[in-house]
Amino acid sequence: MSPDEMNDRTCIVTRKTAEPDDLIRFVVGPDGAVVPDLKRKLPGRGCWVTADRLHVDKAAGKSLFARAFRKDVTVVPDLGAMVDGLLARTALGALGLARKAGAVALGAAKVDSAVRSGQALLVLHAEEASEDGLRKITQARKATAYAGGPAIHAYKLFSEADLSLALGGTNVIHAAVLAQDAGRAVQKRMVALDRYRGGSSEDRAMFAAIADEDEAAEDLE
Repeated sequence: MSPDEMNDRTCIVTRKTAEPDDLIRFVVGPDGAVVPDLKRKLPGRGCWVTADRLHVDKAAGKSLFARAFRKDVTVVPDLGAMVDGLLARTALGALGLARKAGAVALGAAKVDSAVRSGQALLVLHAEEASEDGLRKITQARKATAYAGGPAIHAYKLFSEADLSLALGGTNVIHAAVLAQDAGRAVQKRMVALDRYRGGSSEDRAMFAAIADEDEAAEDLE
């Protein structure tokens, strides 16, 4: 990445500058195809797009990459899906490494315990998770936040099969990623994938409401 790029991270869709983690870098490969550069290390001049599916699809659909690179380029029809797949594989890979490092708790009971003790950085639910299982762990996350503990976010980004394969288990429905170095690597990638897919608005609303209640209580003291 050139010094000029580092100083001018402007989304080619919104024309707004942003921090690196809020953008995805793209470069042109030897065959003239636009390639996502998630690690921001590929050679050549790059351009930046806001790190969500909506903006990547807009950039691909409106020929904005050709304008940014000032030449004809090839954009695969499913570029948005390609980026999603890369982000998902990266997140699952980090999850597998965290499991080997002992930074993942599996099963509803262990997840509940990790949440209530404040040891969990985040919670993962399989897409097939039951409403009852989700409700119980959500209650634990709320109780921890109300007690002054961390705001532990939950993500439903993968199927049971995906989580089971990444974690070397079977029937993985609920998992907690723990507050260790390997866990923080997972957190960064899950946050990026969640943001790319539109974000967890329910989680944000829940913790915002708790924060508002805490502020109101402080004002009354």
